[in-house]
Amino acid sequence: MTMEEYYGASLVKLNYAEQILKKTASTYTGPRMLDGVQPILYITTRIKHPKSMVEKLERYQLATDCETALHTMHDAVGMRVICSFADDVYAVAEWLKKQEAFTVVQIKDYIAAPKPNGYRSLHLIVRMNDPALDGLSAEIQIRTIATDFWAALEHQIKYKRQVMYETVMRQELKRCADEIASLDLSMQTLRDILHGDSRENDMSA
Repeated sequence: MTMEEYYGASLVKLNYAEQILKKTASTYTGPRMLDGVQPILYITTRIKHPKSMVEKLERYQLATDCETALHTMHDAVGMRVICSFADDVYAVAEWLKKQEAFTVVQIKDYIAAPKPNGYRSLHLIVRMNDPALDGLSAEIQIRTIATDFWAALEHQIKYKRQVMYETVMRQELKRCADEIASLDLSMQTLRDILHGDSRENDMSA
């Protein structure tokens, strides 16, 4: 089933919401920008594929039509913001919460409380404020580049229908996720030390 077949006339609104999300995040002017550092490495957006949306609705035992999807699911439109360091994730989230293009209605912090499989990311469920979008919801995922690498591979494994040694593989994925979280923390610490040295040098100059 194509996007046009499933979403019909609503696809125009979804495309518009996708453009607003990307344009908003692309104008980030929050912390660290004053130091000439861009904490956002890259941004991706997408409209959820009909097959994925139908499967999700079926898991929730809901009708699988477009109207149900747009009124009960929050991720028909999604944006992923990839940051360099862990504290950048929260800085970007705080900045996004202040933007006029949308209103944050829910925060899911899977960094402070990781999912059982080890997934770590900060999710913002937002309501688009443009009247033309009729209160459409969207999901913004913010995470580090290290976590994004893990999530991309985990997604490929998760959606394979036949997986040998599934329990072992899931245990190994969890171990890798924990190691990546430790790596994020180490890189954050190194950056903070370097920035601390730079500030001291500037003050003594």
